[in-house]
Amino acid sequence: MKRICTILFIFLGLFSNCTFAQENNETITLQGKTEFNWLDMSQIERDTIIQNYKNIIFDEDTVYKYKRKEFKNLYKDFVKDRDVQYHYYEAKEGITETKEYRLSAFFSGKILISYAIQYKKNPRTVYYYDALGHLKYVDMLSENYPNFPYWSKQYKINGKMISAIYFVSHDMQYMYKPDGEFQGVWFMDKRYDRHAKQDLTRTNW
Repeated sequence: MKRICTILFIFLGLFSNCTFAQENNETITLQGKTEFNWLDMSQIERDTIIQNYKNIIFDEDTVYKYKRKEFKNLYKDFVKDRDVQYHYYEAKEGITETKEYRLSAFFSGKILISYAIQYKKNPRTVYYYDALGHLKYVDMLSENYPNFPYWSKQYKINGKMISAIYFVSHDMQYMYKPDGEFQGVWFMDKRYDRHAKQDLTRTNW
């Protein structure tokens, strides 16, 4: 469950499916519409970009830890999914969008373990539920979403931030820990660390 939670906040562009990561050190040729020259930059250039995006995400208004009661009060109407039976069924059947919301399912094998909902009337918030409909995580998206670039911050139900992402495009995202430590930059299905070494891959993007 811990491994899945680490990556289930990767929503690329308009609410795509979960991406599962694994170690991979093979050499690849990068292709795609988004310009990606991370491998050709100097270390100073990479560090400058990392710091610039960090400054944007973690500005002076950033809340790293809400009080538990305050956070639950913010999302009191979503702490329990009132339509869990419908959303569970839709997620399990592979339905990803309805007139009112977008839906994404997370599986362990063939077993649905959680799902996420993004309501179209409030697209800047994504709610993650376990299979019983209990709220576990919340994604907060920046004001310019869905226009690139934008950022996303994810919090646990106890109000503690657990991740932050800067979305440059559908193909490229910069990932940070809550303390601002850089985790890596995704380009399409490959992730690279601060020193341009590939460390992870994902099955879809």
